[in-house]
Amino acid sequence: MGGFSAVNDDILQNILFRLPASSFASAACVRKSWNRVCNRVMAYPKIASAMSLNPSFPDAVREVLDKVLSGPIRPQFAIASIGTQFSLEAAHQLISRKLGSKVPVVTSNACGIIGRDAITNTMKEVRWRNMPEEDGPISQESDKFNRGIVLIVGYLPGLMVDAIPLLRLKTDPQFSLIDRFLKEIKNYTAHVSGLIEPAGIIMFGDQNVDMTPVLAEIDCVMSEETVIVGDASSRFICNSGHNSHHYDSDLYFFDAVALVFAKDKNKPQGIGETRFHSTLSAGLVPFGPELRAISVASKGTECSWMTVSMNGFPQLIDSQRLLDDINRETKLWLLNQLPVLQLNDESAELYIGVIQKRPSSIEQEKMEMRKYLAFYDVLGGDDEYLVIEGVGVQPGDTFLFYHADSSTARSSCLNAFEKFKVLRPASSSRNPWSRANAGAAQVVGGGKGGVFGGLMFSSHYRGEAYYDSFPIYGNFPGVPIAGLVCSKEIGRDSATSSVWQEAKEESPARCSLHVCTSVYLVLSYIPPPPNLDIN
Repeated sequence: MGGFSAVNDDILQNILFRLPASSFASAACVRKSWNRVCNRVMAYPKIASAMSLNPSFPDAVREVLDKVLSGPIRPQFAIASIGTQFSLEAAHQLISRKLGSKVPVVTSNACGIIGRDAITNTMKEVRWRNMPEEDGPISQESDKFNRGIVLIVGYLPGLMVDAIPLLRLKTDPQFSLIDRFLKEIKNYTAHVSGLIEPAGIIMFGDQNVDMTPVLAEIDCVMSEETVIVGDASSRFICNSGHNSHHYDSDLYFFDAVALVFAKDKNKPQGIGETRFHSTLSAGLVPFGPELRAISVASKGTECSWMTVSMNGFPQLIDSQRLLDDINRETKLWLLNQLPVLQLNDESAELYIGVIQKRPSSIEQEKMEMRKYLAFYDVLGGDDEYLVIEGVGVQPGDTFLFYHADSSTARSSCLNAFEKFKVLRPASSSRNPWSRANAGAAQVVGGGKGGVFGGLMFSSHYRGEAYYDSFPIYGNFPGVPIAGLVCSKEIGRDSATSSVWQEAKEESPARCSLHVCTSVYLVLSYIPPPPNLDIN
């Protein structure tokens, strides 16, 4: 110990910076001087992520945990997404046990995963679109199908993080407790930050719950400054940190969970600011005339039958004939698009985008109408009814048909790249993992500020081979990236207006729940003024 006492802080910092998380935590307890240097190392935010396609469940979980904990980090939250052939409960238990009971963890199933391989560090995008043929031969590829995990662990000094669930009483399962959910988010934010609204929210919604009205309420209540992203179509397990109550699963269904990021009112001097930046890449285009729902009948929460007419005309439309016409037009469109297809266009997924005006469920006394755009899968039709997946459409709602479009996805992906491009430092280095400032945030440019991590939620109908991760990977090739593939993506979009809505001279309908879309989140760090920097 005497030899180490003579080591100056800069050398000690360089040594500590190279330790794995567990050894680093032990070093912080050795003596006060070491603890001071460890705190200096952890004065900057860090995201660690890893992906494994190892078909062995325990080996895959071990690989990603070893990778994300291979350097100094004090986990504040974790998000794990796994293939459906892995056990959701077992994965959540292993990760929570390794990170500690006070760390909020969300573990979910995904249709695919995106990230850097834990062993090779190569960037990969994997989508599991269809189950292998049950009667087909068992192959090595089918053995690996839907087996994999991506894990992201974050440490964001200056922010507090907790997981807050959206509950539904099992004794009264008709409605989610949205008002309680929003109140808990605001109360938590006020308690830890003294502010009204959080800096960011990452949400996961149950695949059997319609998240559209929930997100419409959240979008209306939260200011534009609060970034909201997530997956609305998953199976998930979550545990909260030490800041929140524990919820009895015998009493409640968990319809959704929100990882809430709020500024820390007790942030130590010398800590900078972590900022959230989001954008999205849409892959749908509207077509055809505006239609109106005349009558709607539903089967539970599974699907709805609608009679429809062209808006402004009383005659009902033969839905089967309408779909036949659409299919013919779609086939012609596909033939023209085949040389440049990047989406899963062969499936010709068809949706309707419905403008819904609904009263607020939590501010009924204001008589305020929420106006939002909701998407529904078209399942089929007959001479009388159009059949869609899900419920929520009401008589009088107007809608357009939408289909996936490669050109739209490609151009909006480039727009997302350009939007994030402004976050790159002017003298961006192609070697962003410089250790010139040991202990500093590992950010683009190797300095103490800039982008240090990215997360994405991508539709399972979109393309392969880095196409979707390009806006983050192309701008910040050195930062940790993690992503999951889902069927309904959460992302606030204030620019949802279209020619359809503009022609009606109406205020645009908001949209927070998307299909055929990629939603991107990047985190950047703004250092404190020089006179407040850590010594």
